[in-house]
Amino acid sequence: MAPEHFVSRLELAAQKDAVRWARRHASDVLNAWCVQTNHLDTAALVVSELVTNAVRHVIKAAPATGSVRLALILRHRGTDLIVEVADPDVQPPLLQGVAEPGAESGRGLFIVESVSKEWGYYFPPTGGKVVWSSIALS
Repeated sequence: MAPEHFVSRLELAAQKDAVRWARRHASDVLNAWCVQTNHLDTAALVVSELVTNAVRHVIKAAPATGSVRLALILRHRGTDLIVEVADPDVQPPLLQGVAEPGAESGRGLFIVESVSKEWGYYFPPTGGKVVWSSIALS
């Protein structure tokens, strides 16, 4: 595995505006890291989908808890960008069946899968889960 060149971590509250802040942070960080413009849209899309999924599932699992935190981690490894979203939910992400036309949700992981080199998830020793996506920068 190639050494990490850059790492950024942003803690977010599990609320609806987390997606906007995560995209803004990713855009600022990737611009500072001089990531090519054609990869910025892909990264923003992956960040949006992964953070949206995390927020939805965490809010659904613990709607009364306002202090649930998420983390967005960006790792630039030269030829790859790794986007990770950590949340306290232990349910693994699932690719759902094909979303109905006009449905407002159900496509997120299909989108992530289609634009990523690879994606997956793991359960860190600290609890919860991390869903990650690798985006080719070459």
